[in-house]
Amino acid sequence: MQALTLQQLRYPLGIFQKPSEISSEMLMGWINDIEILPKLLQQAVEGLSEEQLLIPYRPDGWTIRQTINHVADSHANAFIRFKLTLTEDTPIIKPYEEQLWAELEDGKNAPIEWSLTMLEVMHKRWVMLLKSMTDQQFSKQFMHPETKHLNALRMVTGMYSWHGKHHTAHIVELRKRMGL
Repeated sequence: MQALTLQQLRYPLGIFQKPSEISSEMLMGWINDIEILPKLLQQAVEGLSEEQLLIPYRPDGWTIRQTINHVADSHANAFIRFKLTLTEDTPIIKPYEEQLWAELEDGKNAPIEWSLTMLEVMHKRWVMLLKSMTDQQFSKQFMHPETKHLNALRMVTGMYSWHGKHHTAHIVELRKRMGL
């Protein structure tokens, strides 16, 4: 078996590619990805021991536990960003230092069941919101203060579809490599 590069370990699905056009079918597929993510993450970690949850998915990467807790943190931020964007005029969002969050006590040591439950319930609400949104609402944008880019909720939906699959792949691919 050929050794994987650090880039392949870091991005097992590749980097998110922003499409030039987003069809209704593509958007609905992304919403479906967000809807099923909690179940896929649960399946990805099923049967892992506490010791196995401490294995990093790549050299100098997060442990499986940190990865699960990160997805919950990230998607909570995304859900709030959607609500802010839907209720304000092009809000400037609050960025957060995800690497530092992952090193906090809860990021490193909280039981993954807490984050999996959080994702299950939060995604139900998020998907309810997403399915209720109009084309005009999906066109609403927020600004990221560091990049100064405007981000339409339509595209952000795709980014979080990818984000969930990206981190699920970290765990699934690690399990394959290690025979877990």
